[in-house]
Amino acid sequence: MHDRRTFLKLSTLGALGGLLSPKLGAMTRAQSPNPARRPVVISTWDFGLKANQEAWKVLSTGGKALDAVELGVRLVEDDPNERSVGYGGRPDRDGFVTLDACIMDENAGIGSVAALEHIKNPISVARAVMEKTPHVMLVGQGALEFALEQGFKKMNLLTETSKIEWEQWLKTSTYQPKINIENHDTIGLLALDQNGNLSGGCTTSGMAYKMHGRVGDSPIIGAGLFVDNSVGAATATGHGEEVIRTVGSFLVVELMRQGLSPQQACKKAVERIHQNFLSQNRSVKDTQIGFIALNKKGETGAYCLQKGFTYAQHTTDGNHLSSAPNLI
Repeated sequence: MHDRRTFLKLSTLGALGGLLSPKLGAMTRAQSPNPARRPVVISTWDFGLKANQEAWKVLSTGGKALDAVELGVRLVEDDPNERSVGYGGRPDRDGFVTLDACIMDENAGIGSVAALEHIKNPISVARAVMEKTPHVMLVGQGALEFALEQGFKKMNLLTETSKIEWEQWLKTSTYQPKINIENHDTIGLLALDQNGNLSGGCTTSGMAYKMHGRVGDSPIIGAGLFVDNSVGAATATGHGEEVIRTVGSFLVVELMRQGLSPQQACKKAVERIHQNFLSQNRSVKDTQIGFIALNKKGETGAYCLQKGFTYAQHTTDGNHLSSAPNLI
């Protein structure tokens, strides 16, 4: 009798174990971070290399993607030698340096500022909008007042070099919204941290000698930047008006949701923009569009309209600069 009871007890426990073990195994797998391709940071243009290095300081020590994004692009905003972002950015046609930026985290938290003057780190002001206000975007004087309330320092963003260039431009006032490796207009940066969370940021001083008040795609969530933590993230550079027409970064992420790789998704988005030009009989001669993307697996991609767009990627294999493939 004792042997029979023992047998039944062991049989019952074995059956329960068989039922539970798959669930336990699944829980263990879900709770264990997937080390493949983590962490990863990818950013636009040559200055992305130094932005990546700064972001990597956070990511390599287990820090959050959001913090890595902010610190990475701040480094570029701070550099007066970078002429299309932050301090040292080229002014509009009236001589005002106006900055745009947005940031997005893994929880779909978003913050944005546009046409912000006198504050060299719009990415940090955008994060403050996200974390300390009930809004998602502040612009112009209101954005400046908020920044000053938050302790940001007011300063003259027009460097002597940019001022001299602007004064030379005034002699002809010929506006040529041409985007290329010498006159790029944005740093976008995407990061995946060791916990598998994504964040992104985008910041710019916009096109040189633009109309006062012009805002491009960079501070617009869905156009210049979009993050979906279940799928991936994307950011854009180039002619903002063209990116806005297609809600470009959102399009890239949605294409990844449908199963496309980051590279394929970036290419499809560029093709969509190119098709717009063809359907409207517009020339793409002086137009550049570039996208970079990062998915949940840590896979990356980049694509541009015409050659000249570079991007930087930092993984455990190092920090590397590449030229994006181009459509035309």
